[in-house]
Amino acid sequence: MHYFEYKNGQLFAEDISVEELVKEFDTPVYIYSARTFRRHFEAFDSAFAGIDHLTCYSVKANSNLCVLKMLSEMGSGMDIVSGGELFRVLKAGVDPQKIVYSGVGKKDHEIREAILSDILMFNVESRQELEKINQVAAEMDSTARISLRINPDVDPKTHPYISTGLKKNKFGLDLEQAMDSYMLAKQLSNIEPVGIDCHIGSQLTSIDPFIEALDRIMKFQSKLTDLGIDIRYLDLGGGLGITYDEEQPPHPVEFGQAIKEKLKGTDLTLILEPGRVIAGNSGILVTRVLYTKKTPSKNFIIVDAAMNDLVRPSLYGSFHRIACVHEKNGPDCVADIVGPICETGDFLAQDRKIREVGQNELLAVFSAGAYGFTMSSQYNSRPRGAEVIVDGTKFTLARRREVYFDLLDLEEQCF
Repeated sequence: MHYFEYKNGQLFAEDISVEELVKEFDTPVYIYSARTFRRHFEAFDSAFAGIDHLTCYSVKANSNLCVLKMLSEMGSGMDIVSGGELFRVLKAGVDPQKIVYSGVGKKDHEIREAILSDILMFNVESRQELEKINQVAAEMDSTARISLRINPDVDPKTHPYISTGLKKNKFGLDLEQAMDSYMLAKQLSNIEPVGIDCHIGSQLTSIDPFIEALDRIMKFQSKLTDLGIDIRYLDLGGGLGITYDEEQPPHPVEFGQAIKEKLKGTDLTLILEPGRVIAGNSGILVTRVLYTKKTPSKNFIIVDAAMNDLVRPSLYGSFHRIACVHEKNGPDCVADIVGPICETGDFLAQDRKIREVGQNELLAVFSAGAYGFTMSSQYNSRPRGAEVIVDGTKFTLARRREVYFDLLDLEEQCF
């Protein structure tokens, strides 16, 4: 559940009306609910109570410093995929021993920074990456803890762009390659193999693919044990879905029970990397209607949020529920809800049934807390909107609205 609710016909974020926040911060604006973030993290993390585990929030979902600090204070670890994300989570006060570093293309300086920070482990995705980490660690007279990411060739039955566990995907190593790489890791003087990693995709709405992947990983781990490779961590990744439209993903409790049953009797520490399931329904994007237009074939609602603010509908064809900030009676219409960017692909929704709206009315785009602002850009030289976090009756400007000078900051040497 989340804490964006209508009260007396007005949409509230926890105990503050969205209209009040818009008056303070204008549109487009991302509004996050701290109470929802906390509730979702607790619901997920507590589902694995009774076994050794570490919940590492997936930073790419929403990397706002206030969000990271709040989750860190609740005991969350972090799953990162870049040196910039490492910089962010350390700035937010995250314990380095709760950081795992994923991603297929780590650069030398990023590896050095992670080793200097003494993170828990790297999730390694190729043999060459393993050799590079060993080289960098040797240059630093250090040892790097690693797990190898296994690609189990399991179909997560999700959008092809966010499927990561099939053999045709760029991620991880197949089981044969992984075995050879573990044998190499065992011999490398500056590498300590401590874990196995597996992440099969995002927005999964069934537990079955997780269980299929886990069964294959457990058999593989047993072979490693026979070869004298002591695996202490099993990183099962993230990917549990949320409800955008009519999806019915499993509850974390159901997910936790299934995984705990499979790990019964082992001494492995389970690592999980939830992102969307924590952040997705913890945020909304609020936008203002600029114009409405009717053509012989279409109705258009032109708003001030665009694909540079929320790219998921354009990139994935993703559905986000869109509703008026002020509940209203009146006729419905079917319209494309589009932004000001000069691209036909700039839309938040197509052929969407919605109440007829007029100029200056406010619309809320729900389920925008994950992969919303983190995927935003300044395309068309559009300054990005603000991010605001509501906590009960208080709100915090978590990131100010960009201004025109922000568009030029890194280019002023031209003048």
